[in-house]
Amino acid sequence: MQNQQSELRDLLMIFEIVTAKGTKSDNTYEYEGITAWHDFDGYTCWLAYKDLTATLLFHGRFSFDYEQEDTFNAFLKKVAAMLSDKSRP
Repeated sequence: MQNQQSELRDLLMIFEIVTAKGTKSDNTYEYEGITAWHDFDGYTCWLAYKDLTATLLFHGRFSFDYEQEDTFNAFLKKVAAMLSDKSRP
């Protein structure tokens, strides 16, 4: 991912893909190993993949929490692949 603004845009796009194409279970959606959910008003969204959680906040901030660097790198590859698939006609 590039800079903070484009990273946030990419993460929000992944959130949209997961919630649009994923399987809903209670208040979460799961698609291709990524789980997405949000709080009651939608101001905070989360993406989870293995031991990684990405928190997307309303005012354009986000953070990653993970245990394994390999998980973070695999998540970034998965995000890039999903975004690439979305851009194809």
